[in-house]
Amino acid sequence: MRELEAIIAQYNQLKSAGTGCILATVVHVEGSSYRRAGARMLIDEVGNITGAISGGCLEGDALRKALHALHQQKNKLITYDTSDEDDALIGAQLGCNGIIQVLFEPLNFQEELNPCELLKNVISKNVAQAIIVQFNLNRTKEQSGTILIIDENSEVIGKKPDSELLNIFQNQAKLSLETKRSQFAEFQNSEEIQHVFIQNYQPPVKLIIVGAGNDAQILAQQAELLGWEVAVTDGRPTHANEQRFSSSCQVIVSKPEQALENIKIDERSCFVLMSHNYNYDLAVLKLLLKEDAIPYIGILGPLKKYERMQTDLVNEGFEISEGNYDKIYAPVGLEIGAETPAEIGLSVLAEIQSVLTQASAGNLREKSEPIHEKKNNQFKQVTV
Repeated sequence: MRELEAIIAQYNQLKSAGTGCILATVVHVEGSSYRRAGARMLIDEVGNITGAISGGCLEGDALRKALHALHQQKNKLITYDTSDEDDALIGAQLGCNGIIQVLFEPLNFQEELNPCELLKNVISKNVAQAIIVQFNLNRTKEQSGTILIIDENSEVIGKKPDSELLNIFQNQAKLSLETKRSQFAEFQNSEEIQHVFIQNYQPPVKLIIVGAGNDAQILAQQAELLGWEVAVTDGRPTHANEQRFSSSCQVIVSKPEQALENIKIDERSCFVLMSHNYNYDLAVLKLLLKEDAIPYIGILGPLKKYERMQTDLVNEGFEISEGNYDKIYAPVGLEIGAETPAEIGLSVLAEIQSVLTQASAGNLREKSEPIHEKKNNQFKQVTV
């Protein structure tokens, strides 16, 4: 289960029990931090925490700030400066060297569009959306908080501001969804400078494993730890069954020609062919090469297997575009010296992650610049 889903599940339980709670959201980071903007945690009135906004260094003080804001029933912005070695509030010598803005929002269960209800809408739709969080770096000013959800069609759910401001939010949301990057903006409103975090929310990665062998079991378990949605398809009911895979995993027993009939394919759907049956894998590959939305097709096995597949496809008159060839990763995985099924699974999942994020998958120690791109953290000035 992904962190946001866990937060919403806990929120639903607290709402049913009538237990007060507050949502903490990282809305901006300047410099280095373990978690980036968009990290969240839910704190209930007795101090239980779901999610995280740091690697553990901020949670203690954040708990105290959250309970104070919950008592006051007022949104609050708190600044943590982990570059200050003498800051006794959060502890010295953290080494993060970042300034982290955290917004605390008490949740009113009677409010139909409170922040967690908006986030519930986000995860229920399983599509890319922009989450709009409005705040003010002047902590003494009003903090509007999580106010809107905007989809790729500019449809809006939430507390709509005036038309001019709404137009700004829609334009920034469109930019965020097109670039698949979160955005930060500032604008002048009623003689005050306001700030907004436009979070680019992407639905879970869908991993479809073709083959239900023992190595597929391990790969499925590892992917679920990442919060990915997993499906397994195989022609053998002795292998593809719910006893061998978790209840959250979609298990499909199918001939290869019908393998995709019960799978909804989109640009987050990644396939790994590992049935250990050449003809089964080849038949499924033929189907996948007709699906333009798929970003990744991994094929387990030696290079000779893939070369044979290419030859067979050409001999059958099967045309493959250059773009579709670029999606194929064979042999599958990053070169990390993997030997065991778990190590191979790690190699495969790391490669998929790097493809989806368009990252180099190189050693971080080789980077001369910061790990996270600073240009994406700058506030863009917009005019109301």
